Amino acid sequence: MNELSTSLALDQLCGLAARQVNTMFCDGSPVPADELLPSARLASARLEHCFSKVDNKYFFDGTQAVFDHLHGDQYAMWLYFLSNQLYRDGAPAAWCKKLFLLNKALHGCDVFHEVELPSIFLFVHPLGTVLGRGHYSDYFIAYQRVGVGSNRGVYPTLGAHLTLRPGSAVLGHCTVGSHCSIAAESLLLDRDLAAHSVYIGNPRDHVIRTQSTAQPIWRT
Repeated sequence: MNELSTSLALDQLCGLAARQVNTMFCDGSPVPADELLPSARLASARLEHCFSKVDNKYFFDGTQAVFDHLHGDQYAMWLYFLSNQLYRDGAPAAWCKKLFLLNKALHGCDVFHEVELPSIFLFVHPLGTVLGRGHYSDYFIAYQRVGVGSNRGVYPTLGAHLTLRPGSAVLGHCTVGSHCSIAAESLLLDRDLAAHSVYIGNPRDHVIRTQSTAQPIWRT
């Protein structure tokens, strides 16, 4: 991987993912590790770009981006990038679905391969997290049990530097401005949120406060 320090070489990562999905889905149509490699090269470049923006020693050591396949959040992000890149490249749908389901099984993370997450995002132990077909922007953070989804077939549009705290959700016809946070266990449903806001509560009982500082996790 270009400018990315990794725990396994790229061909080994492809072999690992192929063995995992082929063990899980013994359906007589194995995913060939070597045919994952072209898309994996592109996915790894996307991963490096994403990790290079994270101000955390486990993602960026001060000199280069760092990837460890035994770091759960990182491996979940890798499986998303790989499945999404395969989808972009026109790979067989079954390969993409199997990698999506592997991510769901390993990490409890439901992000379908057709969902277009931004180029810069961060999963923070995303168990039970479901990210649907919303419109995402860079510097997006998703914690555990968060949701982005539709209401009556309409998905939200999310601004840059959005943080979804544990148990929060943004559903339906929402336009969220930049530099916003949705507080833990809060639900934003069919309403807009101005930039630099913290939303706390639910449609019946909520408070909106000003968010004046940026999330410190991001490198500038």
